[in-house]
Amino acid sequence: MKTTLQECEEPAVRGERKYCATSLESMVEFSMSSLGTRDVTAMSTTVAKVVTPRQQYTVTGVKALAGDRLVACHPEAYAYPVFYCHATGTGKAYRVGLVGTADGVAVEAVAVCHTDTSAWNPNHVAFKVLKVKPGSVPVCHFLPYDSVVWSRSG
Repeated sequence: MKTTLQECEEPAVRGERKYCATSLESMVEFSMSSLGTRDVTAMSTTVAKVVTPRQQYTVTGVKALAGDRLVACHPEAYAYPVFYCHATGTGKAYRVGLVGTADGVAVEAVAVCHTDTSAWNPNHVAFKVLKVKPGSVPVCHFLPYDSVVWSRSG
């Protein structure tokens, strides 16, 4: 809970808006405000089976989602539901079809690419894993099933 409070109280990085939502309504309001419209779409990763083994996946298709303004909301550990939401105008989102090679489970994953990482902490785990420096390359990742990405509809 201490980490959640610290994360929610830290200032946003340059070029980003952030908010810790404590209700679905406040998450939706922040997303609509950040995207400048009430016409928004929420997306999250979905898996056809509740329990599936850790396995390799085959990509079956990729579809870019509309626009480059996104709001991503991630659940945080706390005594009641809290979602850490952050908005940026420098991202791309994709819907990626996957099929598990071990059990054939179908996954509709959401992937996000952060196209401007120049203001990120140089010690961010992404830079260590990719062996790159802030701002040098886009950083892309899949969203877990319990996170939500909001974008303008259309």
